[in-house]
Amino acid sequence: MDIRLSIVKLAHKILASQGRGGSFPGQLALMMDKNFIRRFTMPEQVILVTGTNGKTTTSNLIAESLRKAGLAVLNNHRGDNLNVGIAALLATGSDSSYHIQADAAVIEVDELTVYRQFDALKPTGLVVTNFFRDQLDRAGEMETIIRKIMEVTENFTGDLYLNGDDPNVLRIADHAKKARIHLFSMAQLKDSMITTDEASEGKFCPRCGKPLHYDYFQYSHIGRFLCPYDGFGSITPEILVKDVSYTDQSFEAEGRVFHSYINAVYAIYNCAAVLCVMKNLGLDLSCADDVFRHYQLKEGRNETFALSQPCVINLFKNPTGANEVMKDILSRPGKKNLCIVLNDNDQDGHDVSWIWDAHFERLNDPEVNEILCTGLRAYDMALRLKYEGLKDRIRVIESTEEAVHYLNTANLNSYVMATYTALHSTRALLRKEAGK
Repeated sequence: MDIRLSIVKLAHKILASQGRGGSFPGQLALMMDKNFIRRFTMPEQVILVTGTNGKTTTSNLIAESLRKAGLAVLNNHRGDNLNVGIAALLATGSDSSYHIQADAAVIEVDELTVYRQFDALKPTGLVVTNFFRDQLDRAGEMETIIRKIMEVTENFTGDLYLNGDDPNVLRIADHAKKARIHLFSMAQLKDSMITTDEASEGKFCPRCGKPLHYDYFQYSHIGRFLCPYDGFGSITPEILVKDVSYTDQSFEAEGRVFHSYINAVYAIYNCAAVLCVMKNLGLDLSCADDVFRHYQLKEGRNETFALSQPCVINLFKNPTGANEVMKDILSRPGKKNLCIVLNDNDQDGHDVSWIWDAHFERLNDPEVNEILCTGLRAYDMALRLKYEGLKDRIRVIESTEEAVHYLNTANLNSYVMATYTALHSTRALLRKEAGK
């Protein structure tokens, strides 16, 4: 065995024996060999998943569906999607000769860095969920990210699984002339909107620059669009979702009924991406439906903790994500408390001005009792809410531990919205509080 691979495997084993994970094994691997990721012999199917929102859940749903279909799958299920995380994943999933011991690898990759990892991972498929404005100081303008992904897929000869209802994603197909294009889409629903006041990053045609015409919106700029001048947006999707029922948490596709893991339109888009992959690989779609029915969201994605009353935690990191989380919270009946944990560390993005683009005025609802503001930028969040007329409901608690304890003693259903670096630490606090 290569001494470098031995050291990385040993480091991971020691950390795992102590109940710890972390990026140290990957950091060690790349410090010893900057080409470490390139050394692996990948399995027959290598599916990368990227985009702004939904990467972790979509990649996990794909991985679980492939397993249900009988494949051995390597997957970064916790969302460790940067170089160090991927290096550690491959090391732990390989034999002593750098051969990955699986039939398939389903790897979530950060949209900012996918262009760096693309060739090294030798993908046979790439799933792109959506693109939204996200962490401007870290990511730069969304246009930069899209252009880099278009560059690495220009000569790609594998399968591209694209959200056909996002013009920013669909434009990749125009440049990936050698790839096989597979589109997923959603028909107009009862609650689809004819107009939208949400942030819309897809207003203009990427071919001619003229305004796109939308028949309807599902959320943000996701919906059915067409350029009347050059036909951009005229698609024939391989997976078309329709007849979504929020009563029994189901939807129809491919002439049969499927069941979503949660009642949210963005979740059904994740399911559609999974079905698109499964269909193209010739696998039984009932395997995916079984996963959808039983899939339990973890790692802070709509995860519930047993405080005095149930407490649900969700990640939010951009205006669209915040809007969708708030919609879900407000759709649940009864009085409730909210806790917003806003951090501005490197992985969150230091620029938190994006909170002014999210529709926090929605929280001006009679069933919202109190809104706790905590985290490194608690006072910025409180100021944002004050401008929406929520002053009488705002409570700033600088210590997140104290904020979580307050939720427990308040004896109301509660909901936590946490930015990326706050997510795992807040989950730990919720587990601790639930155990009291």
